[in-house]
Amino acid sequence: MCPSGTLGQAIVGYTKLHFLRGIFSYPDITVYDQICTYLCAVFQATGRHPILMSKRFFIFFLSFLIGQLAMAQSPEVLAIRKYVNTNSGPIINEFTGLLALPNVAADPVGRQKSAAFIMEMMNKRGIQKVQLLNASTPGAPAAIYGEVIVPGAKRTLIFYAHYDGQPINPAQWAKGLEPFKPKLFTDAIDKGGINNPVPADGSYNKEWRIYARGASDDKAGVDAILNAYDAIIKSGLKPGCNLKFFFEGEEEAGSPHLNEILEKYKSLLQSDLWIICDGPVHQSGKKQIVFGVRGDTHLDITVYGPKRPLHSGHYGNWAPNPAMMLAKLLASMKDDNGRVTINGFYDDVTPLTPLEKKALDEVPAVDEQMKNELGLSATEMQGLTLSEAINQPSLNINGMQSGNVGKMASNQIPTYATAVIDLRLVLGNDWKRQQQKVIDHIKAQGYYATNSEPTDEERKKYAKIIKVVPDRDGINAQRTAMDLPLIQKVIAAIKTTTNDQIVLQPTLGGSLPLFLFEKYLDAKTVTVPIANHDNNQHAENENIRIGNLFEGIETMGSLMMIK
Repeated sequence: MCPSGTLGQAIVGYTKLHFLRGIFSYPDITVYDQICTYLCAVFQATGRHPILMSKRFFIFFLSFLIGQLAMAQSPEVLAIRKYVNTNSGPIINEFTGLLALPNVAADPVGRQKSAAFIMEMMNKRGIQKVQLLNASTPGAPAAIYGEVIVPGAKRTLIFYAHYDGQPINPAQWAKGLEPFKPKLFTDAIDKGGINNPVPADGSYNKEWRIYARGASDDKAGVDAILNAYDAIIKSGLKPGCNLKFFFEGEEEAGSPHLNEILEKYKSLLQSDLWIICDGPVHQSGKKQIVFGVRGDTHLDITVYGPKRPLHSGHYGNWAPNPAMMLAKLLASMKDDNGRVTINGFYDDVTPLTPLEKKALDEVPAVDEQMKNELGLSATEMQGLTLSEAINQPSLNINGMQSGNVGKMASNQIPTYATAVIDLRLVLGNDWKRQQQKVIDHIKAQGYYATNSEPTDEERKKYAKIIKVVPDRDGINAQRTAMDLPLIQKVIAAIKTTTNDQIVLQPTLGGSLPLFLFEKYLDAKTVTVPIANHDNNQHAENENIRIGNLFEGIETMGSLMMIK
């Protein structure tokens, strides 16, 4: 990290202005930044400011650094980078056009417009057999498909992203932001970023952000994949393998019809590997490759109290309060160290292999960074790092509701209290079995469980009544072996795009329906995320950092060059 203040600025400014641009005319802003970081490290180690070096020695030093940096970058990656730098304006203009189209489940017309826009992007790039893959269920959102068959290629890679987005509440977005009116900011809003006009010269700072629903999750994935192919072709290069493109339309709804699409189009979707472009890079900012994902399922639970709201003065201490009952029930599910106390919750977890454990040990530590960033003084599962924690199954409360709060609060005993429980699964867990463990725990606390509103007879018979509505469409976890030969080629390809460590994560904290690809296609998958870690996906103020989008194009391009 550069020394702060005027001295650090002088190092960066002197390097970029007087030498890199004036003498070498090197076009890559990423290399500028890497060299400046090296120079700052020299200053910190020696106490000697680069300005005090002789010009001859300084030029020699920079020449050496540029040579070292360039050695890690393949000619193909450098060509893709040059294309992106030259065409950043058109790339962003097309991307914001896609972001302006609604893509939530509640707006099927908007989602269909998003699909049509993406198909046009594919057609104008010369991708073949562009079509919609419809599920067997009428009206289910279609997947988008296209392919590029490369003469002589021996492998086929399928690139996956999804074009649907999470539900929105425009009132929760920051002032001046609207989910489907993309806006450019000079930095993250919480870091003081301000709205910035689109640059007339098409020159974008890598720290700028675009705010819109789907900016990172996952229209950025669609955009990076298609622009990577564009960059390869327009740079005079040729993909090293056959390419197929698959963009799903209901991932954020839990992919309830993906199995129908995979089964229906099984022969069309044969490949050697699926590349999943979804999720964020590592919190350290380094690129990461993820070999598995957690599964996911939910339960909606509702605890019942009196049939009508009661005055808390007249009936407090006498009528059971469902809000208090629910709070106690939920508290019984975890101990003070964050470990789930439900019987058998961890029993069927498949242990990590020695290679996976080694990779986990090498993941950069970001716990202190994230605690500082999020305003936390402690973490839930004490003794585990973030990377270790996401390799465990989890129980989370998505939300709770009972009575009113704030200005609407009143002195009453409410009639019910409800919560949504989110269960994340790891390899070995089964989503139905994990749901049942929670239901069994609830019953063990003395509750009568039903799946509908309680009848008067049930109210008279049972003191503690709860309605439990489990998800009907959960997804299991999935993990791909890290030592497969083709996986090693993936790692090698991404290493050609950066001089930094590539973080190898056995499991992504989030969930994707990757077990379906194994079940219906007998396919292997690997996830290569590109979004910034602070992108606010699934929430208000979703954004993508420009640098992550551009670097994502390079990453996807490097994979398309695998032979």
